[in-house]
Amino acid sequence: MRPSVEAPVLSRISRRATLALSAAAIASGLALGAAHAADKAAMLLPGSVNDQSWNAVGFAGLNKLKEMGFEIAYSENVSPADQIETMKDYAARGFSPVIGHSGRFLSAGQRVGPEFDKTWFIVASAAQGAGKNVAAVDYNNIHIGYLMGVLAARMSKSGKIGVVAGLEGLPNVVQYVGGFRLGARATKPDVEVKVIYIKDMEDAAMAKEAALSLVAGGTDFLYGKLNAAQMGLIQAAKEKNVFTAGRSYGHVAAAPENVITATIENWPAMYAAAAKAIKDGSIKPELTMYGYDSAAGSGADLKYSDAKPFGPAVPAAIADEVEAVKKKLASGELKVTVTKEDARGGV
Repeated sequence: MRPSVEAPVLSRISRRATLALSAAAIASGLALGAAHAADKAAMLLPGSVNDQSWNAVGFAGLNKLKEMGFEIAYSENVSPADQIETMKDYAARGFSPVIGHSGRFLSAGQRVGPEFDKTWFIVASAAQGAGKNVAAVDYNNIHIGYLMGVLAARMSKSGKIGVVAGLEGLPNVVQYVGGFRLGARATKPDVEVKVIYIKDMEDAAMAKEAALSLVAGGTDFLYGKLNAAQMGLIQAAKEKNVFTAGRSYGHVAAAPENVITATIENWPAMYAAAAKAIKDGSIKPELTMYGYDSAAGSGADLKYSDAKPFGPAVPAAIADEVEAVKKKLASGELKVTVTKEDARGGV
C-alpha cells in the first residue's frame, strides 16, 4: 500500500541499514520561510543516533531542518568504505544539502562534490571547505577545550587530570585536546595533564578501561571527546567517584554528582544557518566557525542544565573564574593558538 504523502514515512533505503524519514513540505513561515516540496536534506552519521552524544546531537540538527519544511533522510554507522557511495546516492536523488556529520566525511565530500555540482555538501567539524560546493561548519573547539581545562585544573585535588579521546590528529580533536591542556596549565602551571587516545569513538568498554587506568595513576578529573564511548568515561567516574564532564544532558542524568557540566553543541542552529545560506545563495565553500567571539553565536557552551552551567559540586568562585575566562575569549582579550604538540598523547 502506498503511504500518504501527508504523513511521515520510515523506510530502509540502502543495504547498509540506511534509514529514510520523509514528510510533506510545510508552508508555515519558520526560520527559512515557506519551504518547497523539493527541499530535501540528508545526513550521514558515523555512529548511532541513540548514542546520547555526537550522533544524537547531529540527528537533532537534521530534525531542525525537518521542522523547517525539509524532507529528511539519514544513514547511521556509515563506514569509511561506504561514505562515497552513500553521498552519491543521496545527491543523485536530489538531496541538498547532503551533510556529513563528522570531519571524517570531508574526503568523501571532496571526491563526490565535483560530480554533483548542483548539490551542496556540508561537513561538520572539518577544517576547511572544498571546490565549489563543499562547505564546513564547526564550533570553536579551542574555546570549549580551554574552558574545560580551567575547570578541571581548579576542581582537581590531586593535581592530575586526564583526557580520553579518539581520532588522534583530526584538526578539531587537536584543537579541543590542545585547548584543554593549555587552559589547565594556564590555570595551574604544575598540573599534570595526561592524554590517552583510543581507536574507537564508539567503544565504551575501551574508553572505560583507559579512564580507569588514568584514575589508578591519580587522576581525579576525566574528560574526553568521544561518541558512544563517552559513556565509558562516565561509568568510570561514577565507580571511582571522580569528576567528569559529558556531551549531553543524558550524560549529566547518568551520574549527576560526578558529571559537573556538559558540552552542549548547538548543531540545530548551525545546520539551520547553513540551510538558510544555501537557499539565499550566500553560502561559500569554506569553513564557518562559531565561537564565543563570533557574532553568529558560540555554537557550543558548557551547561549542566538549561538553567545553569555547572552542577552543585562546582564552587561559585570556580564558576565565576570560568565565566571570566569565557568573557576574555568573547572580547578577544584572550586568544589561544594550539599546536599538535599541545594535543600529544601522554603527559
